Amino acid sequence: MSLRAASPDASRASLEDVLLERVKSPAATAAALKASVALQATDGDSWSVMFDRGRTSLTFGADEAADLLVSADEQTLAGIIGGTVWGIQAFVDGRLVVRKNLALSLRLAGLFDDGGGDFHDASDVEVDGLSTFYIAAGRGEPVILLHGLGATNSSMLTTFLELSKDHRVIAPDLPGFGDSDKPVRSYDAGFYARWLVRFMDGLGIDRAHLIGNSMGGRVAVETALAAPHRVEKVALLAPSSAFIKGRQYEQVVRFLRPELAWLPLRLPRRTVVGSIKRLFQRPERLAEAWYESAADEFIRVFSSARGRIAFFSAARQIYLEKPYGETGFWDRLPELERPALFIWGERDWLVPAKFERHVARCLPEASSIVLDDCGHVPQYELPDETHRLVREFLE
Repeated sequence: MSLRAASPDASRASLEDVLLERVKSPAATAAALKASVALQATDGDSWSVMFDRGRTSLTFGADEAADLLVSADEQTLAGIIGGTVWGIQAFVDGRLVVRKNLALSLRLAGLFDDGGGDFHDASDVEVDGLSTFYIAAGRGEPVILLHGLGATNSSMLTTFLELSKDHRVIAPDLPGFGDSDKPVRSYDAGFYARWLVRFMDGLGIDRAHLIGNSMGGRVAVETALAAPHRVEKVALLAPSSAFIKGRQYEQVVRFLRPELAWLPLRLPRRTVVGSIKRLFQRPERLAEAWYESAADEFIRVFSSARGRIAFFSAARQIYLEKPYGETGFWDRLPELERPALFIWGERDWLVPAKFERHVARCLPEASSIVLDDCGHVPQYELPDETHRLVREFLE
């Protein structure tokens, strides 16, 4: 059904017909979801969709108080709603703007964009009593994507899109982050490795490639050390590693308990956006709308007490991890048996590329590559080069 109708009323009717068909589909009415979504055609009209645990309704006009705000040009929006355009692809390409709740937009992906992306699942699985939110797409060898500190599975969407062309790709929100449960506990690498194995059990995955950015890279390493029989290869994008220098604040960090974050702590939005941009060597490579969406998601999660505690607990464990000794990271790293690829950003101030020489000493057989003019998030800043390297490694 063409959106380029002869009159505005006909155009609106066409898009509304597609919307009505979608929101009344069995997938929509069966969902145990309670949320409101505002859809804005940037060159046309707007609508609001209400999901109320099995009941759906559609009204004309965008509700600014909706849980999720989605905007795009009419053609893109109609393609997403009609199932001919993959919303995740449109978001990464900058054609779709998502505000307030990125996780909710991914949950709705199975309803609004099941064509073109071979989308299979956006769901939750219980792992040792913890509900874990994940998205999955594609067919082939399993690949699990692991995000970094303070991020969610949306920070891995470029890799998710690229590898789902010929792999079964699963991107969870790690416990403590995103839409996954946030128990008050220690979020150390050992915990995450045990969780990941049980997560794989829950999805019926025997072995998988692991790809992790920052803290997610550390989780991938720990899992490969603790359960090598469950891991094929590990691709590590600016993986967090035990600090060798800069440990002068260790006693202070040990004294400060993450539970103190139970108290409200508000961050100015400008500070959050600025902090995200600092992760990139050249922030202008990404659309401004992407930073706004990422800031929305961080603020949403960080606004809960459990979200704050989990964030500071994980950060605390990263800083306090011992570099040497029986349990030290660098003394254990040579035990890594699985093939490994390390990708560093030459301009990464958070996980300096200087760690590359320590990896070369511990794992002389591993591939270790430094990307020029790149910061801490290579999968977004230099996606073509990063994914070329990852593909060559996996193949």
